[in-house]
Amino acid sequence: MELKDIESGIEAILFASGDPIPAERIAMAMDLDVASITPVIDRLADYYSYERRGIRLIRIDDCYQLTSAPEHAERVRKALETRRPPQLSQAALESLSVIAYFQPTTKAYVEQIRGVDSSYTMGLLVDRGLIEECGRLSVPGRPILYRTTQAFLRSFALKSLDDLPELPDSSPEDGQISMNMQAAIDRLKEEQPEEASQKGD
Repeated sequence: MELKDIESGIEAILFASGDPIPAERIAMAMDLDVASITPVIDRLADYYSYERRGIRLIRIDDCYQLTSAPEHAERVRKALETRRPPQLSQAALESLSVIAYFQPTTKAYVEQIRGVDSSYTMGLLVDRGLIEECGRLSVPGRPILYRTTQAFLRSFALKSLDDLPELPDSSPEDGQISMNMQAAIDRLKEEQPEEASQKGD
């Protein structure tokens, strides 16, 4: 199969999917292995970016997705008459950061670090698709465990959780965790792109 055929096939699959799609599924559809399609996908991603095309090819964990270019977010929003999603509050960012760094974790652990009830903000994060349930902790009461989603990675332009700003080692008891977490929250806020540049915009 020629390179152009592989490129166009991958483009067609990603465009038709809309959502992030695993590399293994793309490879299976192309009758190739993942090692063969990965450099082609990287080549396409570089092309879209270098040529300043209106779309971008991004990686999220082991998945890939076509999105609109961030710089055109406002134009896309106007054309599709979509509203800008409300920015996350400081409380929501704090809860989200705790989950991101200590996942899978429980609401009680989030509240232990934040020092306040987090029921509302946890529900908000679930509704926004930024966190999800991922089982229960094997202790009395079996509290729900939460983890971040692909939508979280996409919203903060992270390829994987390994790209999170580094959080210095500390424990909730030593008093340093709040300062470290606040610094991480500030870095995440600075790196958060327009959500409208993602799927659907």
